[in-house]
Amino acid sequence: MQPSTIPPTPQLAPPPPKRRKGERTRQVRSLIFLRDVAVLAFTAFGGPQAHVAMMLRLLVEKRRYISANELLELQALCALLPGPTSTQTITVIGYRLGGPNLAYLTLIVWAAPAVTLMTVAALTLSYLNPVHMQHLVQFVQPVAVGFVAFSAYKISEKVIRTKTAVGLTVASAMVAYFFQLPWVLPVLLVAGGAITTVRYRRHAIIENKQPVRIEWANFVLWLGILIGAAVLGSYTQLLPVRLFENFYRNGSLVFGGGQVLAPLLYAEFVEFKQYLTGPEFLSGLGLVQAVPGPNFSLAAYIGALAMRPQGGGTAGQLLGAVVGTTAIFLPGTFLIFFAIRFWDRLRQYRVVQASLEGVNAVSAGLVCAAAALLYHPLPYRLLALPFKAGPIDSIPLNPLLVGLTFLLLLWDKVPSAAIVLTALVAGAVVG
Repeated sequence: MQPSTIPPTPQLAPPPPKRRKGERTRQVRSLIFLRDVAVLAFTAFGGPQAHVAMMLRLLVEKRRYISANELLELQALCALLPGPTSTQTITVIGYRLGGPNLAYLTLIVWAAPAVTLMTVAALTLSYLNPVHMQHLVQFVQPVAVGFVAFSAYKISEKVIRTKTAVGLTVASAMVAYFFQLPWVLPVLLVAGGAITTVRYRRHAIIENKQPVRIEWANFVLWLGILIGAAVLGSYTQLLPVRLFENFYRNGSLVFGGGQVLAPLLYAEFVEFKQYLTGPEFLSGLGLVQAVPGPNFSLAAYIGALAMRPQGGGTAGQLLGAVVGTTAIFLPGTFLIFFAIRFWDRLRQYRVVQASLEGVNAVSAGLVCAAAALLYHPLPYRLLALPFKAGPIDSIPLNPLLVGLTFLLLLWDKVPSAAIVLTALVAGAVVG
């Protein structure tokens, strides 16, 4: 009689490893951040200063991804580099929260709506009426000024602590207002930081500071593509390659944002190379002011129109828009990735900490100047009163809209997107 054998216990597959709670939390936070970036991409009208004002409200005050001081530091750092300042700022916030992957996703989500709208504008140029677009955003413009004014108030409230900071804020606002030159902004930031470095002894010494280590990969990548594209562009007749070199070079050398980029692109693509006509360029320049997001999206419009001589039809124009968009945004992205990797370690030193007081004060002054500068070009409009108060039967509309926007933001009960959408609807109704 053979002994009974016990059947072997079946070996179960090991359970899948449980994802750590911290990793899942970071992923959820990243998705929420990208959703917030998408909201800004569809509602941030008015140029870089208005963009930063809306970032302050949504990303700092509501979500608390970073502090107001950190936002100003990052904006100042981006202003010292060539490229689109507001795009670099929101991209580097994504880098702070989730590293390079989230930063690249942030850049794509932020730029996609504006780039798409400008590409469609180029493809349907003969059907678009820029005047109708201007009517649509006629009330968004003073609302954007209200956002910048509120941002100036909030930033000043948070960063101005000393008489020196007050003086730097007022002085920088005056200089930026009277001298609207692209080199003024970085010079003011450096000068403001230099003035307050003398107070470095007031800051505590950080023991066991991490050594500053500069990683040159992104800088070498930026410079290598700049040189390589220039060499390749001089030897090839392929229009997409030459367009890439043109846009990449302009994106690498321009300080001051889209307002400075526009005349450079006009000189190169209209006057010199004649890829598009003056009226076509001006139509695109007007349209880019009427869409949310970065003004550098003008490159998509120009790239699409520049590809018309190739005869590739819609596909060729789409290729031109992709080339223009990629080339104009890449340089600033490479450079901010290069700078941010050693900035956090550099700011451990007392001299750098002391300089931030001046940098932040100058930044506040620049936002104050921007509010005044953005208000001046607004067309003069009157609102008829339903009653007559003596000789007064109407009031200026723009100051009313700026003030109402400021008060709504101060009340802190109405979302920024709702304010902008209301202004858009009002512009569509009034026409």
